[in-house]
Amino acid sequence: MAGAGLRAAARRWLPCGGQGGPRAASSSPSCPGCGPPGPGAHCPGAPRSAPAPAPTGGAELSAHLWARYQDMRRLVHDLLPPEVCSLLNPAAIYANNEISLRDVEVYGFDYDYTLAQYADALHPEIFSAARDILIEHYKSLLMKIDAFHYVQLGTAYRGLQPVPDEEVIDLYGGTQHIPLYQMSGFYGKGPSIKQFMDIFSLPEMALLSCVVDYFLGHSLEFDQAHLYKDVTDAIRDVHVKGLMYQWIEQDMEKYILRGDETFAVLSRLVAHGKQLFLITNSPFSFVDKGMRHMVGPDWRQLFDVVIVQADKPSFFTDRRKPFRKLDEKGSLQWDRITSLEKGKIYRQGNLFDFLRLTEWRGPRVLYFGDHLYSDLADLMLRHGWRTGAIIPELEREIRIINTEQYMHSLTWQQALTGLLERMQTYQDAESRQVLAAWMKERQELRCITKALFNAQFGSIFRTFHNPTYFSRRLVRFSDLYMASLSCLLNYRVDFTFYPRRTPLQHEAPLWMDQLCTGCMKTPFLGDMAHIR
Repeated sequence: MAGAGLRAAARRWLPCGGQGGPRAASSSPSCPGCGPPGPGAHCPGAPRSAPAPAPTGGAELSAHLWARYQDMRRLVHDLLPPEVCSLLNPAAIYANNEISLRDVEVYGFDYDYTLAQYADALHPEIFSAARDILIEHYKSLLMKIDAFHYVQLGTAYRGLQPVPDEEVIDLYGGTQHIPLYQMSGFYGKGPSIKQFMDIFSLPEMALLSCVVDYFLGHSLEFDQAHLYKDVTDAIRDVHVKGLMYQWIEQDMEKYILRGDETFAVLSRLVAHGKQLFLITNSPFSFVDKGMRHMVGPDWRQLFDVVIVQADKPSFFTDRRKPFRKLDEKGSLQWDRITSLEKGKIYRQGNLFDFLRLTEWRGPRVLYFGDHLYSDLADLMLRHGWRTGAIIPELEREIRIINTEQYMHSLTWQQALTGLLERMQTYQDAESRQVLAAWMKERQELRCITKALFNAQFGSIFRTFHNPTYFSRRLVRFSDLYMASLSCLLNYRVDFTFYPRRTPLQHEAPLWMDQLCTGCMKTPFLGDMAHIR
């Protein structure tokens, strides 16, 4: 996370051998964290002098391992100068793919949680209303899954109660793995699993947990599929009945955030000759009031095309629905649509007619939305548009990443992992006890790091070390991602975003644990030569 800062710090320590550079203090002639050299093995940067005799006895080996541990602790401490924290900017834009805004001529936007950012106070309102709707009418686990379809142990809940790891493993046939056929399909819904993908999902997850907890607590039998459908229908009714729209319209100052920044983004793009369009599932009356609040009564003059009640994601795949024009009162008109006019409002339609009428195709179009499936997936994969994901949670997560507690915990965890990997060649009884103590400490560090984000589920972007299922889709379906649309104000309209070359496992000569051990991975194979 702290890339350049940590590499700069590391250069003060490497190389540790005879090239004239400074060297870390060590109680051993080998690099800190390295075990006694194996046959023919040599740690890059280590002095090529005759190695000291390797420890032989159990107690001596145990002392050797703990000495390497203490060397590592000191080195990690020295690798993290005070300025290494707060390196990440919560208002930055992060690139999954190289993209130059100079090439973007057309900007498109979703409305909810994209143009309009909503306060957290909206979530309890949705929860309470859906609960009341559910009460009028009536193996279910909430869990976190990584990019490889494995359940992160410690994140499975039945109702509000955590499910023991052993039970989770037993439910899936002795493994943490979720088979592909059960996983979410292209739009995040599978035969037995649904992926919760956006902030609107929070009230639904909370309601599901509370209802399941109530049923279990009162020994009420229930069918999980029926319960899920009823809860989902209740949440849907909050939107269909317009309850959420009413709450926001009645107190826009309370619920709508960063309206002035949205206005600044749109005005800036128009001033630089960019064309803008809006495609949203929300109704015109709601969008109109929100945009008037944020931008002013002439907001439609900023957009070349405005489409409401688009019914995404089917808008992107279903060719059958035609565009309908709305009058100033929001009533449907009967005339056939042969062009999409600036200042007019259109309802439904489909992307294929949109492309035919506007000729806005390919990478010169950049569309922003908050839902990876409903907003972005089809546009990137089927039509070649560039896409930007709005992830409001990103701002809070970056602030946590910037804390000294997180940085030190993660760095030591990575270093300890590298130490465990190298020292597992020692298998005498005393060494195994040391390794077991390190494994326990590593697990405690992982739990601490997880709890910094959320005590139940941790970060939305990672399980302990793997990306989450959500993260994999974020990388696949978005060129850029950011906490809010206002992040665009920090960049020129011709700015080029270059994603950093994050190393693959076989490309990484300077992982954090290798920096901390002061050596590369290759000599490790020498230590294991006796196995082959």
